[in-house]
Parts: sequence; structure tokens; C-alpha cells
Amino acid sequence: MSTAEFAPLDFAPPLVNLEGSAETGFLLSSPQPLGAYPDSLGRMLRHWAEQAPERIFLAERQADGAWRRLSYAEAERQARAIAQALLDRGLGSERPLMILSGNAIDHALLMLGGFFSGVPVVPVSVAYSLLSRDFSKLRHIFAETTPGLIYVADGEAFAPALASLDLDGVDVVASRGEVAGTATTPFASLLETPVTAAVDRAFAQVGTDTIAKILYTSGSTGTPKGVINTHGMLCANQKMLEQVWPFVTRTPPVLLDWLPWSHTFGGNHNFNLVLKQGGTFYIDDGKPAPGLVEKTLKNLAEISPTIYFNVPVGYAMLLPHLEQDEKLRRSFFSRLQLIFYAGAALPQDLWERLEKVSIRATGKKVVMTSSWGATETAPLATAAHFPLEKAGVIGIPCPGITLKMLPNGDNFELRVKGPNVTPGYFRRPDLTAAAFDEDGFYRIGDAGRFVDPEDPAKGIAFAGRVAEDFKLSSGTWVRVGPLRVAVLAAAAPALQFALVTGHDRDFVGILGWPNLAACKQLCPDVADDIAPEELIRRPEIEEHLRRTLRKFNAGQQGSSTRIARVMLMSEPPDIDAGEITDKGYINQRAALQRRRKLVERLYAEPPAPGVIVL
Repeated sequence: MSTAEFAPLDFAPPLVNLEGSAETGFLLSSPQPLGAYPDSLGRMLRHWAEQAPERIFLAERQADGAWRRLSYAEAERQARAIAQALLDRGLGSERPLMILSGNAIDHALLMLGGFFSGVPVVPVSVAYSLLSRDFSKLRHIFAETTPGLIYVADGEAFAPALASLDLDGVDVVASRGEVAGTATTPFASLLETPVTAAVDRAFAQVGTDTIAKILYTSGSTGTPKGVINTHGMLCANQKMLEQVWPFVTRTPPVLLDWLPWSHTFGGNHNFNLVLKQGGTFYIDDGKPAPGLVEKTLKNLAEISPTIYFNVPVGYAMLLPHLEQDEKLRRSFFSRLQLIFYAGAALPQDLWERLEKVSIRATGKKVVMTSSWGATETAPLATAAHFPLEKAGVIGIPCPGITLKMLPNGDNFELRVKGPNVTPGYFRRPDLTAAAFDEDGFYRIGDAGRFVDPEDPAKGIAFAGRVAEDFKLSSGTWVRVGPLRVAVLAAAAPALQFALVTGHDRDFVGILGWPNLAACKQLCPDVADDIAPEELIRRPEIEEHLRRTLRKFNAGQQGSSTRIARVMLMSEPPDIDAGEITDKGYINQRAALQRRRKLVERLYAEPPAPGVIVL
């Protein structure tokens, strides 16, 4: 670990109130009271349209490569026109606005129009329309929300998905192209809607209890659940973030961000941070995937963010370029105040490489941090608003949050209460009733433990999903979350994702998805077009896994953390089956259920071909 100093950053002091005991459980909260916050997201846009009308709010790449930029004043004017168009069509809580396309200025304006008019917005994962083969998740969401208007960026691209829906009585709006066989309204026509006093009347009625969004989570069973996100939830959450990160009030944040707005990380945490603080949001048209990460690299060479948000797989793909390209490194770090990861645990090897590359660029360690929460908590519940030396720490409760910690083996089950917590699931009172305990705490399903039981202010370490953990046949508990992260770090760079197996078995195994680019580098003589199923059987890959994981095992003290067998999978995770989200999070339960034949093969005697015995 480097001894270089951290670059200075203004954080709130890490303080906690603690009640209870390790035997009965704890209540953990912040002594800092939650300050006043706006009662609607639209008021944030109105504020900056008045205070900094010419400041750039949103920017995106155009087809010619130039940036299209939109000021706060322009955004407010266009959002008001859209609000009028939504009201003219009779949209509301019973007939919300559904958005099928990804991040773009037109998407943002529709979202803001919904905020102004009080019409709930339902942003749906693009994968459910463009990657899905059966459109089952899309049809489920459509049937449950009964939208009055559906927006797509490209009518032709989304035509097959729309053809799977009963669009009788539903307006279809597209930024370009038409949907074959369906009357299609050009998005540009919404911006031409004459604004009447109806918009101001609707805006005045929007309050903390008004539904801003219905965000669909993947769900452990693969059936998406519609989480109600009220204006009050989202506004309270941004005030919490402002109080633990006071530096954002002095330097309006500049983001370059790809994280999808159909998820709470990108759509609530990041977008609303810019909206609350009057910053600038550059929409990254790249993402951490082959053929698309190059767009992110091009954008980062031009746009220097003040805070950078990503998921671990994003940093894994970005790091080699930051390490090798001095110009990119200089641009990326030139005004970077904070590196933030979420969505999954960051392997320690990535953490240390990020520290090293930041020291090369700036002479200091750029502060890295994370937080913890869920779609149901808007999403921030805890934050590590202090410099961290290693990955895995999720911080302490934000102002206004009470965290219940119930004993669960050698960890604690975590539950949350606060003004940022959802009132429930859209049109699903059964799910809502099951989501809260007798004291009104949301059962988030995660586990944690104190970094230092003698000093709770040092934070909580994430200990995985309660539902993912299992027992070996010996009765020994296996803590899946921490073990998965440790294995990915130990086997780096060969594995991209991993499933931990061993429920009611004699030993722990790993079903791994390879990092194909890294595996090719481990086999320097292979052809670029080698098939994945051939690559994963290469002796160099098997030797790398045997060597690294045997070394890992040598440092473990019990059967619950030693890996006995590994098998690599060539078939990528399936989004239709709920194995992965478009943010890159692996659903362990759904993936193990779908791949149960591979689990049987992993444990077969004698070991099957392709099974690496450690």
C-alpha cells in the first residue's frame, strides 16, 4: 500500500450515534440532523435556470462527433413544453410516461417534463427491448404500469419490442424514424407545444409524496419489481449527499457518465447530483464493453470530470489505458476530486492500481470511496465520507438515516429507515408488506460488520447478500460476497465474474466467466479470433488459475474460504434469465438456478473435463 498522501477533500466529519449491543443488535445513526430540502426535483431545475441560466447542464455527442450542449435555461423551457404535452395527453399516476431508450438529452428532457408536470416516469432498461429475445420483462412492466406514452430514440430499432405490446390508446414518440404499423409522434413536436397556465398549476401540486419515478429492479426471481421513487425520497437523498460531501456545493460537479438512467446509481445518484448542485452532465456514449469502451476513452481525453463514477468492471477496462496513455491519464486526473465505485465490490487489486496511477498523475492519491443502498433507498443510505485505504468499506449512515443491525452469524443483517426509503412497490401491496419489518425498517437483504467494533465511526464493511450465503454439508457458513471479491482479486486478471458454489456440498467451488481480453494476453500465441470455448481450455489459463488460487488457498484458515474446484464458462450471462443487469451486476441466485447442470458437473466424480482441481 502506498504511503503517499491523499489529495485534500472536504468531507463531513465521520460521527455516529450507537445504541444496543452485539447480542441484541444495534441502531446506528448520524448525529448530524438532515437539513431542509426542496419538495420536488423540478424546483432544482427552476433554481438553476434562474441563478445560472447560461451554464451548461447537459451535453451529448452528435453524429458528426461534436458536442450538443444545453443550458439550464434551455432545459427548463423545453421541459415545460414537454410537461404541457404530457398534460394534454392526460398522463398521470394511472397513465405514466415510459422511456425505453438509453441516456440522451431527449430522454433527460422527458424526465424533467415529468418532474414539472407530476407525471411519473418509468425508465426501462434498454436491454429489455434491444437485447432480449422474448421481451418478457418489457411486457411485464408495460402491463403493470399501463403507460399513456412510450418514448424511443429510434423508431425502427425499437419496432420489434413495441410490436410485442398492445399499444391501443398509447402514444408512441420517437426522436427519429417511425415505428412500422404504429402512429409515431416526432419528439421535436413535443418541444413546440404552447405552454399554458396548466403547467404552473400542475407544478405547484408536485410535492414530497408525488411519484417521480417507478424504477424496476431485476429481482432475485428474475421478475422485475417496480420501486416507487417519490420526489421527497430523491430530494432528501441529495441533501444527505450534500451534507456528507460539502465540497460539491463549492465546485459544481462535472460528470462524464454512462451509467444507465433506468438504474438508481446513474439515474438518481449521479443525474440528481448534477441537478441539485448546478453542475454539468456529459453523457458518455461509451460503456465498459468491447467496441464501446473506446468511446469512453475518446470522451475522457476531451472532458475532465471532477468526480468519476463507475462500476468495478468499468474500472477494470479503463485502468490499462490510464496506465499506458500519459495524455489520457493527464486529462482524466487534471481536476478529479473523487473516484467513486458502486454496483458491486471493487477487487483490491483494482483499488491499488487506481491509487498507483493517480499518484503517477498527481503525486497524491485521489480519494476513492463508495456508498451503499438500493433502488428502494434512492439510493444513498451509508457513505464513506473519509479517506479509505482498501475496498469493501461502505461507510456510516447519512444524516436522517437509521440503520438497524441484527446479529446474523458473525455479521449483521442491515435494515434501513429514513425519508429516502420507498413507500413500496407500484401496484404490489403484497411485495410492499413483505419488504418492511414490524418497526418500519426496509429489509434490504444485505449484511455487514464493523471495520473496528471498538470504533463504529470507522465504518461498516460490506459482507454480501444475506440470501446468497449458504452452508456447506459440514454446517459451516460460506459468506459469498467477500469470498467472490477475494477470488476475483486472487485470480486477476483472468476472471471477470464468478459464481460461488457449494450449498450442502463438501467444498466450495467457482463457476467463472473469463475476462477474454486478459486471457488472450496470458496466451500470447493464440489467434485474435479464437473461440471462447477453445480459449478457456488453454493450458496457460488452467495453469494461471491453479497457481493463483492455490496461493490464495494457502492463506485461508477454513473450508468456507478455500476453493477446491474451478470451471470456466464460455456462455455469457443471460439478461433474459436475470443473470446480469445492464450495469454489470451478477445475480448469483438466478445464475446458479439456470446453470445447475454446470454445478453438477463441477462436483461430479471423477472430475469432468474442463474442471480445474486445486
